[in-house]
Amino acid sequence: MGWGFRNVTLSLCVSAVMSAAETPSFEKTVAPVITKACTPCHNENLASGGTNIAQFTQAASLTKSRDGWDIILRKIRSGEMPPKGMPRPAQMNAVIQYLQDEFEQADRSLKPDPGRVTARRLNRNEYSNTIRDLLAVEFRAEQSFPTDDLGNGFNNIGDVLTISPVLMERYVAAAGRVASRAVASDPLPKPLEAQYANKDKKIRRVDFSTIEATGRIEFDGEYIVRFGLPGERAADAKPVTLAFWMDGKLLNSMPVETKPSKLVYFDPYSEEQLRLFLPEGDHTFRAAFVDDEFVKGLTAKDAYDRKKNKFVDSIGFIGPYAPKTPPPSRAKIFICNPDSGAVCVEKIVANLAHHAWRRPVTKTETASLLKFVAMAKANGQSTEQGIQLALQAMLVSPHFLFRIEHDANPLDAAKAHAVTDLELASRLSYFLWSSMPDQELLALAEAGKLRAADTLDAQVKRMLADSRSSALADNFAGQWLELRNLDVVKPDPQKFPDWSPELRDAMKQETRLFFDSMLRENRPLGEFLDARYTFLNERLAKHYGIAGVQGPDFRKVELATPQRGGILSHASVLTVSSYPTRTSVVIRGKYILNNILGSPPPPPPPDVPPLDEAAVGASASLRQQMEKHRADAMCASCHNKMDPLGFGLENYDGIGKWRTMDGKFSVDSSGALPNGNTFSTPGEMRTVLKSQLPQFSRCLVEKLLTYSLGRGLGSYDRRTLDEIDRKLAANGYGFQRLIYEIVRSLPFQSRRGEQQP
Repeated sequence: MGWGFRNVTLSLCVSAVMSAAETPSFEKTVAPVITKACTPCHNENLASGGTNIAQFTQAASLTKSRDGWDIILRKIRSGEMPPKGMPRPAQMNAVIQYLQDEFEQADRSLKPDPGRVTARRLNRNEYSNTIRDLLAVEFRAEQSFPTDDLGNGFNNIGDVLTISPVLMERYVAAAGRVASRAVASDPLPKPLEAQYANKDKKIRRVDFSTIEATGRIEFDGEYIVRFGLPGERAADAKPVTLAFWMDGKLLNSMPVETKPSKLVYFDPYSEEQLRLFLPEGDHTFRAAFVDDEFVKGLTAKDAYDRKKNKFVDSIGFIGPYAPKTPPPSRAKIFICNPDSGAVCVEKIVANLAHHAWRRPVTKTETASLLKFVAMAKANGQSTEQGIQLALQAMLVSPHFLFRIEHDANPLDAAKAHAVTDLELASRLSYFLWSSMPDQELLALAEAGKLRAADTLDAQVKRMLADSRSSALADNFAGQWLELRNLDVVKPDPQKFPDWSPELRDAMKQETRLFFDSMLRENRPLGEFLDARYTFLNERLAKHYGIAGVQGPDFRKVELATPQRGGILSHASVLTVSSYPTRTSVVIRGKYILNNILGSPPPPPPPDVPPLDEAAVGASASLRQQMEKHRADAMCASCHNKMDPLGFGLENYDGIGKWRTMDGKFSVDSSGALPNGNTFSTPGEMRTVLKSQLPQFSRCLVEKLLTYSLGRGLGSYDRRTLDEIDRKLAANGYGFQRLIYEIVRSLPFQSRRGEQQP
């Protein structure tokens, strides 16, 4: 929009008097408001906000300038226009109703357009999950492949998922390693020992009961994990539970005695060990005494005094050893005995390609893959090693790396058609699971039964109940709510001494579990804004000042005060929308406009003067500084929208902890939105936002549809968005209803050819 309508301040301040008996028309209902009220400010000479409203005074503009009218309608419907301080015209509701009716009728008359999706390669999450489900091998693509580019806020957008020479090299290397690990016929090296101890500064002490180390496991296999436990406690000390985690996942635990030994020549140092299967890759290991009441109140000096306390001091690994039972990957691959003959080998290869490529394979394709088996055997290798080579070839094929959909008329944008059942199966599985279709979904697609409405709904229900649907929390919510930024934010330790990796992990887990619960329990979308519950462990509950939560495990907690409620009070959201040294009303306000209300502000103008950081909380409150900044008319138009929302969250510091003081100044969380709604606390602001549920719902619909399709939305998607909006509202805004409506929608089930220039 070259006329820059997104930057306008549209002053709809005077209404025309219309008789109720008149039939609504553009000339009678809309034009008087535009001509008499808006033209004096938004004309060719004055053009307040950079806008000349003349083009919107004729009925023809409803079709010629539809995008502009959509913005006008959104602003007046939300109450943003007329702006604060100006009276709302008495006939504004009639204007809104007329425009809505006209646009709805116009959209119904248009030929449906499903849009098209560029052939998409698997992003890193999808690659890892597909390898997991195809071969039961854990492969962490984020450690091996370059970061995926973002488009429209997500990393699964086909237009930006290109392949560089570096990435292709990584694909080849990964295919070889994954195939080797899956077949598991290569001999393991001689076991070696690796030690991570405090004395070598290879561990990090998280607290008096917990240590953490980062290291690499070079080969899949079983390892003896040893824990060095120096010291002893009093004679009446109780046993503790020693637990061991890898990458945040609890692997095992055991009881450990802490009282002194009765042996005469006893050195107060003991070891405990576990034998576990550990996958290849870089990992973060953690060992801790859980629920250890003894250390509460100890000083650092006493906590590491061997005569007063027993503590975890080292983690050692010895291995790899061959697993006592074959890894599950072999059962996935060897569906018959490959030594029984060529028929079985062909069956194995065809079955692998069938699932890896997510479609039936032809005899010719299978024959091409069998050549790799013959090549390996000609070089003196075993049949299993030949199958391993064939599997490697499958994993570097475009059929595996890309999700390719076919058009009968790829260069004719008028030729829309339904995607095939197999293409629909992949759309569905990568939407809900970020992974390949499973056997049931694939079988229905191959039988041509998946598209039947009842069958498709039943599959959505089954897939949402499956644990793999947690991918929506990890990949959609992680990007929608910007939770992935928690991995790179670095709050100032002097300003925020409570910050730690454990607190960061707990923040992510709270929001992840909350989103997952919203989805699985089909909660109404309004609870994203003001739910009276959340998910906490002891560490995060302490950060929030909530008593009665003990231990490292998360559980659902009812909220008894208005200090917390909904995702905007989650420490994860509050941390990613702050600076390392302080809160930011601008970032937080922009975050709400972007991710909650779907009304992003324009980019800031150049040469914006910086805030006086030293003065914040010392000689002036943040509110005082921002009000001074907002006094500039050039800044006010955007900051009047952002700042009140940001101030509504000022009771939370830069890492989401509740506060009533900002330095020397009392926190003032009051504010007023452009529509005139006021609030004085974060709880009241959440109530105000919840009153705008249709706007939040529309924002979430747009983002989830974008994610599900893997493409940005166009004007031709407006009809689909409106239909989903209406059905959501009519059914109480249940979260699962949104999933079902997206899957049932035209753009999800269809595509068209390319639009030619």
